[in-house]
Amino acid sequence: MSYLEFFAVLTGIISVTLSAKANIWSWPAGIVNVFLSAFFYYQIQLYPDMFLMVFFFVTNILGWWRWANPKPEEEDKKKELKVSFMPRGQFLIWLAVGIAGTILVGTLASQLHNWFPLLFNLPSAYPFVDSFILVMSVITTFLMIQKRIECWIIWLLIDVVATYLYFLKGAKFFGVEYFVFTIIAAFALWNWIKEYRGYSKIA
Repeated sequence: MSYLEFFAVLTGIISVTLSAKANIWSWPAGIVNVFLSAFFYYQIQLYPDMFLMVFFFVTNILGWWRWANPKPEEEDKKKELKVSFMPRGQFLIWLAVGIAGTILVGTLASQLHNWFPLLFNLPSAYPFVDSFILVMSVITTFLMIQKRIECWIIWLLIDVVATYLYFLKGAKFFGVEYFVFTIIAAFALWNWIKEYRGYSKIA
């Protein structure tokens, strides 16, 4: 385990734990995490995950702003964005988009070493599994920016797959991290539902 892997894991756990508590400071913690993680993913040839960190940098900024600047009818007691459910049909559409996106990105990722051999001297490891993590993480992050409760259902699935992948790659500390993320995601789903139900009691 390298220092880079250790601190990437540590900041990731801090960020996700704060997200589970619907704490706005999860976003700046996430910004630190994406920088560290991007370098680590490059080292172990998980290129789609590396590209995903660029997306996460932008969305951490967007999420920070969105949670801090809700419309008046969207405010909770902390003057931040409320958690909410989304229509079931919309949720199923996002899942279908995720599956299609995984197939497309996985196909592209499997050819990176052929198209750009100077930049990617080794083939992408497990391109379709890795691309599933990328595509679904993109979708789920947009749902999290809007504080949609369903985001934690998808995060649970992503975390289980990622735990398996990182142990396969020998990145055991990252594997342990995502196992912890799985537990945190389960808690977060329960906690956000609890907070949502609490709004009706306040009203």
